[in-house]
Amino acid sequence: MNRVIIDLDVLRHNMSVIGQWMKKYGATWTIVTKVLCGHRETIKALLALGVQSIGDSRLENLKMIKNPEGEFEVWYLRVPDLSSVKDVVSYSHISLNSEIETIKAINAEAMAQGKIHRIVIMIELGDLREGILPGTLVNFYDEIFRLENINVIGIGTNLGCLSGIVPTVDQFTQLVLYRELLELKFGRMLPLVSAGSTAVLPVLLSGQLPKAINHFRVGEAVFLGTDLLNGGTLPGLRNDAITVEAEIAEIKEKGLVPLGEAGVTSPFDNESPEETVPGQRGYRALVSIGELDTDVSGLTPINPEYSIAGASSDLLVVNVGDEKGSLRMGDTISFRVNYAALLRLMSSRYVTRVITPSLQNFTDDVEEQDVTVAEGTGSLKTVNADEES
Repeated sequence: MNRVIIDLDVLRHNMSVIGQWMKKYGATWTIVTKVLCGHRETIKALLALGVQSIGDSRLENLKMIKNPEGEFEVWYLRVPDLSSVKDVVSYSHISLNSEIETIKAINAEAMAQGKIHRIVIMIELGDLREGILPGTLVNFYDEIFRLENINVIGIGTNLGCLSGIVPTVDQFTQLVLYRELLELKFGRMLPLVSAGSTAVLPVLLSGQLPKAINHFRVGEAVFLGTDLLNGGTLPGLRNDAITVEAEIAEIKEKGLVPLGEAGVTSPFDNESPEETVPGQRGYRALVSIGELDTDVSGLTPINPEYSIAGASSDLLVVNVGDEKGSLRMGDTISFRVNYAALLRLMSSRYVTRVITPSLQNFTDDVEEQDVTVAEGTGSLKTVNADEES
């Protein structure tokens, strides 16, 4: 059996550390759970910790989250398309937006549902993903801030998510100035500047981030502890929350260099990083996980003596050394994952996902702990139109 094992105690540790950073900085944050692909038990565990703000980019996942009394804040993190407007208003309190037509449709739907829907205006600052062009910001805001069932709570941006460009202090400063421009122009407060992500945390920790950046949307750092700017793991965080165990289906001594002329018959890139010579031999373990299940390039064997030789759609080949040691058929080989590999694993219907400890034991333990969690923006309930001041 192949399993993704999610260690709830490590997640609790990472959330506590990040929560302390936010508290020290005076910011609020939303835990981004899209990498979980709606895994119910893990989300229940996060909510048991008292998470007050949760965000996802799939409405199917938001529908699964039970929040009848509006006990926590829900963000929809993918720019809405017109066909999804009804569900966006039904299942989220806040959404990220960049199209006037869509916002007007959200306004009409919120009116029909008797709600006020909160939005963050996304601004394009260089990553070339979602966002309006800065030069259109004043006219854009002028057209939407009068909509009766829309509450613009701030502006935001995404940096480093698509193009991989390293976020700069100048970009954040520019965003803060846009908030000041709108507040002066229209005489209305925009309390939120939402520009933080896992990629921005190193800038925060360095003390270079403008204080006005006061909301973070963080996922990868919680689940993997990744330092996206410098490599490795962010200080104080752990990288062992997620482990992949893959079962050995075959283990034999074989040659390490393929026989015959190299061609392009495999649809996958299987160039081995190891230096080998003709005739070299060693033990190879075949485990029953492959490119269909995950991004194999994002797997790293926990045992440093092992290395990945290649993969097909259904099998992964691991070089385990000159001796196989205690490895036997039915044993498992464990791997760490990067974000891309984890995302595909969690969305695969062929891989079992388990949490440790059990949800009941974890919940009992949480009641005795004091953990700083994702605090949100202060709007923790679905607001009806007649409740909005």
